[in-house]
Amino acid sequence: MKALADMNIDNVPWHRLTTAYGRGTDIPRLIDENRYAPLAELIEHQGTLWQVTPWTVLVLIEELRKKEPEQVSTDEIELYLAVASANSDQDIQKVGTIQSMNELLDDQYLWPDQDNGDEEQWEEEEPRGYEPDAFYGYFYFSGLLLKQGIPDFNRIMSGNVELAPGIRKLLSLLEQTYR
Repeated sequence: MKALADMNIDNVPWHRLTTAYGRGTDIPRLIDENRYAPLAELIEHQGTLWQVTPWTVLVLIEELRKKEPEQVSTDEIELYLAVASANSDQDIQKVGTIQSMNELLDDQYLWPDQDNGDEEQWEEEEPRGYEPDAFYGYFYFSGLLLKQGIPDFNRIMSGNVELAPGIRKLLSLLEQTYR
């Protein structure tokens, strides 16, 4: 398994990870096109985070570090807020047997390469990749990645007054969730 430092948008198996509405195949394109609102709908839905969420947050936080404050949009901050809000509703201190984010890409948690059996997979009591430890891992690692972005959120807030209220709310959620 690759170290997180080696992970990038091209070597995440998006086609084997699920979103709120199916497979994560469209995630790289939405990231490339800066389409944060539809992206947010795929990675968070009604307080639930999905298999794609930590990997999406990883890519976005890496890109955020390179952006000037005026390059960041309200929709992007709203995406981070949605993930942080989902995390604030959970009491996740650790993930059980999952020790690293890379483990979430183990074959046992990934969906098959082909999507022709997806309907049946969702009908299972515990679909593949949604066992309790893996499921809580999506929350836990997404939250840790957001927390690592705090210096960048502060930098952007200082340079973009329009985004300041949303970023203050985001920072408050992160502070409350990860005391």
